[in-house]
Amino acid sequence: MPQANTPSARASVQRLRDRPEADVLIIGGGINGIATFRELALQGVDVALVDRDDFVSGASSASSHMVHGGIRYLENGEFRLVQEAVQERNRLIRNAPHYVVPLRTTIPIFKTFSGVLTAPFRLLVSHGRGKPRERGALLIKVGLVLYDTFSRGGGRVPRHRFHGRRRSLRALPRLNPAIKYTATYYDAAMHDPERLALDVLSDGVAAGASAERTTARAANYVSAVGFTDGAVTLRDEETGDEFGFSARLVINTSGPWTDLTNRTLGAPTRYLGGTKGSHIVLDHPELLAATAGREMFFEHSDGRIVLIYPLKDRVMVGTTDIDADPSVPSVCTDDEVEYFFDLIPQVFPSISVDRSQIVYTFSGIRPLPKHDDTVPGFVSRDYRIEPGRVDGVPTLSLVGGKWTTFRALAEHLGDTALGVLGAERIVSTRTTVIGGGAGFPRDRASRRIWISRNGGGQDPALVSRLLDRYGTKAAEVIAALPAQPTELVAAPGYLVEELAALAELEDVRHLDDLILRRTSIAFVGGLTRVALVEIAAAIAPVLGWDDDAQRLEVERMTEILRHAHRVELGTAGLAPIS
Repeated sequence: MPQANTPSARASVQRLRDRPEADVLIIGGGINGIATFRELALQGVDVALVDRDDFVSGASSASSHMVHGGIRYLENGEFRLVQEAVQERNRLIRNAPHYVVPLRTTIPIFKTFSGVLTAPFRLLVSHGRGKPRERGALLIKVGLVLYDTFSRGGGRVPRHRFHGRRRSLRALPRLNPAIKYTATYYDAAMHDPERLALDVLSDGVAAGASAERTTARAANYVSAVGFTDGAVTLRDEETGDEFGFSARLVINTSGPWTDLTNRTLGAPTRYLGGTKGSHIVLDHPELLAATAGREMFFEHSDGRIVLIYPLKDRVMVGTTDIDADPSVPSVCTDDEVEYFFDLIPQVFPSISVDRSQIVYTFSGIRPLPKHDDTVPGFVSRDYRIEPGRVDGVPTLSLVGGKWTTFRALAEHLGDTALGVLGAERIVSTRTTVIGGGAGFPRDRASRRIWISRNGGGQDPALVSRLLDRYGTKAAEVIAALPAQPTELVAAPGYLVEELAALAELEDVRHLDDLILRRTSIAFVGGLTRVALVEIAAAIAPVLGWDDDAQRLEVERMTEILRHAHRVELGTAGLAPIS
């Protein structure tokens, strides 16, 4: 495919080539690698990050869009992880209010005492072996009391509430009438995880830009392909060019591909044993209304915790937990779709769902530790840091980790790295506001003031929409808009100039970078081939694409949707592959 060779398009790679060394090289640009990058940049460390594909395009792009403490991890005895996750959830609500908000979550309960005996047995003896018993009201009540205890002092979400059958059906009339109780508690929604990660990344880059030389550099589409003469061999995946890059410390945050990366570097490991998680997105107004704006969080017959989640005027259903090979692309299969269709009637038996209502699917592999015969759903979600060496150069490999705890994980990984470098921490990120969360208005009055001061003469409704989309970083997008911006015809709600600004500011290399990870256009099912052509034309001037390049990018995007997301482009939008 013809590639853009404009200076802006390749500047991030060129900065690595111009000075092919750093104190720390991070391999893997998912949320944990990006957070560690920011953590070290804020300590004044000379740090570089590379990812073989786009930022946040691997496991981090397949999240359930939740920031949660993991109430079910209590059953595994992972009390430290739950406490840390709840604290980090509260911090994200405070530090990233533009993307993380409290999420009302309801558990439908069909039994009273079930699981009371088997849960402690699993905790103390079986470690997740065998089929779990359905959790009853008493067990869930105990778990929620503990959960609230861990939340104490955060002051960010209300405490849980239990309701009987009559009151539950009054609030949720389409709920299965066989329920005995509902339990409602709060976690948090992360409505745009990829955008949150990009904010963390840009904060890291900005932290290293104030010195005489740039000390925080990040490049997508750059892979680590070997280790020679004390340096990591990097390959520019856009051009095929290779060059050596030396570092005092190499950090491997490749997620489910951590072992593969270590093998490439010449130090093979067997740390990982990931599981696949898939989701479907439905355009289903009846099901959306039935949720009453809350996530339904419940147990399937196999003991797996699953969810029905209203998001962006669609309903997301997930997730599976299946042992997976990271060397094989992860896709949502027909069997998984049927699994989801079997679970929806357990909660809403009067609502029918069919494949024609699927507008998007996505799937990813969790970077879980090797777990032998442990049931996938009960594999630990905690993380650990494994030290190593390659040809005398120290390495750190991250095993495990989850979206909610990315900051705490990066803090631990950063402190370990500082210890290797003989450096000291100079700032904490516990109260550091992320990206467009800085100055984000939290009430109607302050919102009106922000829109008035930063609107640049644009329609207040448009400014409000951009504020919701980008937080206070919307000001950068607004500054790029002409007096009369052009709305896309085939992708309403987005502007030609808005997408061009994203392409210029956020290291977009391909059409899928923009559509899948910097916007929600594909997620909500709003794509047609006409839309792809229109979007490609909108960003072509910035990326230097000629007509042939635009055509090839449209074909690339079409193939990605077909093979990775199991949807076809139609005249009215995305449709599932039958």
